[in-house]
Amino acid sequence: MKDKSRIFEKYKPLTVLITGGSSGIGYQAVLYLVSLGHRVILPCKNIYRANEVLTNIFNQFPDHFSKRGEIYTPVMDLSDLKSIDSLCSYVRRRHLKIDVLILNAGLQYTGSKRPRRSKQGIELTFAVNHLSHFYLTQKILPLIDKSNNPKIIITSSEVHNPKTGGGKVGAKASLGSLEGLKSGAGFEMIDGKEFNADKAYKDSKLCNILFAKKLSQYLIARNLLIPVIAWAPGLVISRDSQGFFRYSRKNNQLGQILFAFFARDILRITTSNKEAGLLLSNLTYLSKYKKPGFNYYSNKIISLAKFSFEKSDISDEAQREDLADNLWLLSKSLIEDTIS
Repeated sequence: MKDKSRIFEKYKPLTVLITGGSSGIGYQAVLYLVSLGHRVILPCKNIYRANEVLTNIFNQFPDHFSKRGEIYTPVMDLSDLKSIDSLCSYVRRRHLKIDVLILNAGLQYTGSKRPRRSKQGIELTFAVNHLSHFYLTQKILPLIDKSNNPKIIITSSEVHNPKTGGGKVGAKASLGSLEGLKSGAGFEMIDGKEFNADKAYKDSKLCNILFAKKLSQYLIARNLLIPVIAWAPGLVISRDSQGFFRYSRKNNQLGQILFAFFARDILRITTSNKEAGLLLSNLTYLSKYKKPGFNYYSNKIISLAKFSFEKSDISDEAQREDLADNLWLLSKSLIEDTIS
């Protein structure tokens, strides 16, 4: 794993728990972190996927590479809230203290006409991208090592903002007054409107920002100066069959192929899993990203195939304190109702 673009500085090895680390951006970040000697807890959906990911990771490193960090691959399915309880029990049994929690997993199934459901009967995009991460954070907070400059990182997207390029295309992100969420587990859209898979994804990314902001306030109120970073990797399109758009391809294969060709190869407005994974690994351990409180970074395109990773503004709706408060309370209530 050699990359001239990597930034090196002295650091203490960290224990990192990352969701969505078995493919795409997360997988590349795991490779970087392990190569630097960090310990990584990489939950996988089932034991077969865990064994496959471990094999792939070990094949990336020569046998004599002694600096390689430890890797744990416990089973956790983000579509099942009870599976999160099992993961936390696993972490406790092994007396692992978490330094960095990365909430990176993201699901999109644009093109589908009907909502899919989690184990608890909740629309799957919201369940995986927001609710399970909300619950995981509550359960993991007591296991975070407060003495080793801990950090929480949440992967969001610029599509949460209707004023950005991606946010302008198709239905716009908006949670309304959370009417759908107020109705309980059977809702299709957070705002209570007719199901739209693309908007469901955008709305979930808005939830990520609102949650990150509220989480930061929650921690500060308890004298826990833990940085909470939300970030947008840019448009990432893999050349293989994996990566972020693998679910959407099942619903619109030709459309996804054409979109990828024009965005990646003609317009050149996309970045790669490897480049975005490097950004995520840098967020994890570099001292420049240790400022307490909430911060949002975006990988903005500045010219043809050139990007700038910088602090950015969040959308108008993401700045609403009342919306963040209500999302927090309703998320907590929904979890209590569905797993009690």
